[in-house]
Amino acid sequence: MFITHAFAQGASAGATGIESSLMNFLPLIAMFAVLYFIMIRPQMKRQKEHRNLLAAMAKGDEVVTNGGILGKVSKVNDAYVDIEIAEGVEITVQKNAVTATLPKGTIKSL
Repeated sequence: MFITHAFAQGASAGATGIESSLMNFLPLIAMFAVLYFIMIRPQMKRQKEHRNLLAAMAKGDEVVTNGGILGKVSKVNDAYVDIEIAEGVEITVQKNAVTATLPKGTIKSL
């Protein structure tokens, strides 16, 4: 009437302990690889480009700051940059505040 025999489900013959644990970690490894190529690698590339931009900055370059201020570099120190934003008006900003250099002649008013 009732079920007379209960059979335990055994592990499949093809999957050993090492293969099984590797298959469990495979999605985690794949997610890390995707995360690396989509988020981490491009950010490291942008940081390298910004470091090169700051190292190559020289007097006379036209730059844009984080705040959107446009101007010509008048003096470069180790940590600070003096930027001329209008004739006779200079401001001092941290070097890291400079986000981009512009092509020569972009700023016509100075």
